[in-house]
Amino acid sequence: MAHELYTRTNQKIYFAGLALEALGKAEKGQAVNAPALLQAERESALFHLYGALLGLCHEIAGFYRLPQAGSRRAEDLLTQEVLNAIAIPEMAELVELAQNRQTWLAQLLTAYNALYEPPRAPKKLKGDVTQPMIQAVNLDAEPESELTREELENWRQQLKRLAIRFREGLSEC
Repeated sequence: MAHELYTRTNQKIYFAGLALEALGKAEKGQAVNAPALLQAERESALFHLYGALLGLCHEIAGFYRLPQAGSRRAEDLLTQEVLNAIAIPEMAELVELAQNRQTWLAQLLTAYNALYEPPRAPKKLKGDVTQPMIQAVNLDAEPESELTREELENWRQQLKRLAIRFREGLSEC
C-alpha cells in the first residue's frame, strides 16, 4: 500500500499544507529574519504543490501505462503530444488547465519555474550623456507581487479536489 502512486501525491499535498501553516506563523511573527522565513515557506509550499502535481500526473500515467510515467517533470506529461498518442480525459483536462495562462495550474507552473530563474536587476533606462542627469521614473511599473498564502492555499485545494475527482474516475474502470 505504501508504494502506491497516490501516496506521493497525498504526501506532497500534506507537506504543502504544513508549509502554508508555517507561512501563516511567519507572517504573524516579528522575528529579525521574518522576510527570509516568509520567502522560505512560500517557496517550500510551491515546491510541494509542484510535487503533488507531478504525483498526480504519475498516478494518471501509471494507470494508463504511459511510457512517460516515470518523468521527473510535470511539463513532460502535460503536452499535446502525450494526448495525441492516447486520449486520456484526465490528462486532457490538466493539459487544458496548464495551457491557459489565466488558470491556477498555469500560474502554479509559472511560479514554480520562476524559482529557478537567476535574480535580475531592474532594467535601467539609458541616458543621453549630453543631457543633465534626470532620473526617469516609470510609475506604471508595478513591483512583482509575492504569492500570498491564500493564493497558495487555493492552489492546494484545487489540486486536492482534482486528485479526488480523478481518482473516482480512475477507480471506476
